Amino acid sequence: MVLKVFFPSCCSSADSGILIGRWISEQNSVVVLAVVHFPFIPVQVKQYLGEVQRVTKVSVSVLGSWSNSKQEKEESLSEFLEDLGTIFCHEPWIQISKEGDSKFWSCSILQKHSKNPQEEEIILVYYDQRKVMLSHLHPPLDTAGQRAEDASKLSAIFGTVARSQVLFMTDRYNEGPIKLTHWQSDGVEASIIVELLKQASVPACMLLTFLLSLLSGICKSRVLKFWPLSFLWSKLSTCEQLGHRLQHLQVISSSKKAQNQNQLMRKANIFVSLLIDVALGILLMSWLYRKNRIGHLADTLIPVADHVAEELQDLLQWLMGAPAGLKMNRALDQVLGRFFLYHIHLWISYIHLLSPFIEMILWYVGLSACLGLTVALCILSDIIALLTFHIYCFYVYGARLYCLKIYGLSSLWRLFRGKKWNVLRQRVDSCSYDLDQLFIGTLLFTILLFLLPTTALYYLVFTLLRLLVVIVQGLIHLLVDLIDSLPLYSLILRLCRSYRLAAGVKFRVLEQQDGKPLRLLMQINPLSYGGVIQTYRLPTYSCYPRDSWASLCKKLFLGELIYPWKHKGDKQN
Repeated sequence: MVLKVFFPSCCSSADSGILIGRWISEQNSVVVLAVVHFPFIPVQVKQYLGEVQRVTKVSVSVLGSWSNSKQEKEESLSEFLEDLGTIFCHEPWIQISKEGDSKFWSCSILQKHSKNPQEEEIILVYYDQRKVMLSHLHPPLDTAGQRAEDASKLSAIFGTVARSQVLFMTDRYNEGPIKLTHWQSDGVEASIIVELLKQASVPACMLLTFLLSLLSGICKSRVLKFWPLSFLWSKLSTCEQLGHRLQHLQVISSSKKAQNQNQLMRKANIFVSLLIDVALGILLMSWLYRKNRIGHLADTLIPVADHVAEELQDLLQWLMGAPAGLKMNRALDQVLGRFFLYHIHLWISYIHLLSPFIEMILWYVGLSACLGLTVALCILSDIIALLTFHIYCFYVYGARLYCLKIYGLSSLWRLFRGKKWNVLRQRVDSCSYDLDQLFIGTLLFTILLFLLPTTALYYLVFTLLRLLVVIVQGLIHLLVDLIDSLPLYSLILRLCRSYRLAAGVKFRVLEQQDGKPLRLLMQINPLSYGGVIQTYRLPTYSCYPRDSWASLCKKLFLGELIYPWKHKGDKQN
């Protein structure tokens, strides 16, 4: 049998005493947590360990003795340490002794109450107690067979050290009857500022929770369910982002304690993401209001809108002629061209009507950046949607005409084949047509077929313009999703304190000597950056469509609309 002794490296220079920790019988392992050194009273040690067990729910006991001959040179010390096994009665009783500054320790096992004592080989594993206690083990997702068993063994060791945190929380100026040696042997110095912040955080969180619940109740009231307000709330990405941030604030301000490490990390990630978002928004706001950049932006906006309108007019004039040498249906071409030119004229009039108020509108919109950079980006996306509303109208008109002709041609093609679409059963059935129906169907098919190139050209041009706007808005919403979903706190923790996010451990073999136990050094393998993002990625509530390429191509071919906003019930989790 092999007995594994996990010994904290911080206790290697401790005074002689007894080892306290946990015995894991399933793994035949011992996890040493601290060293209680002389002088001590055994009754007080038992009472103290009983209190620790009651609080931590960890079966902490006296495991053996620790002898450091550099401090203690009495000849009767070894005999006294052996006699301690009869007082604390732990089976097996482990004896570890260090001679001077030697790196090689002597380890032995006493089994006084065993009838058939077995010779066991000892493996001494050194571990960093502070790192193991503060780390959170992330077992691989595809745990199966031997890997799952190894992960459970590591979890038992990490959990033992983490749950024994009460054992290490000793006040620096509280000299109790028991002297312990562990990673925090100097004790914790209390801070008045920290205690005041802890006391003030509870009422502040309660007040913030009440205000947020009141605001959430107003947002869910019946007033916002009426048509104009409900339409704006479901279509504008700014409203969606504000609702998303409201949920984040409710999670942060909740007075309910996190149940596990994942919930705690989620709160921390949300808090850091919100903090950085607001900081970037304030920087953007300070940049906008410096050197009258708002006024320059307002003065630039009207000429840019006029230039875009002129380019669209030139494009329509080109389409009304012979674009790329194509022969178009002149009557339909002139009707569609004049119809779209009239819409551009209305759009220019609308822009010039708003020109006196644009600077004031931009000034108030710039103030929204204090709510966060993501809110400002969503407002920018909504402004782009409003400024390109005429392009969206052109796209809708062209898509509807193209879709009407495509579906008309497909229906008439089924007529030639003696088929029809069964609406009730949602399938194509056979059908017999008379001569008049076939004649009228032939005429309609011919008309629609010869008008299709003109309609398809307009649809193609306006679809490309619409896709350009969709790409710009999509890039903005990708940036919003990146800020919302990126676990910034976890990434900072991985960069600065990589041991806090442990994916596993590795054992390094130390220098050996004959007759001495095998010595290993346990080191923590940090979680990869990809694993951190995959594990702690925050849910996003992007209001932008995410269709696959096949679905997008199908919509474009059939003339189905590409909506600028998602429907309210299609949130991405």
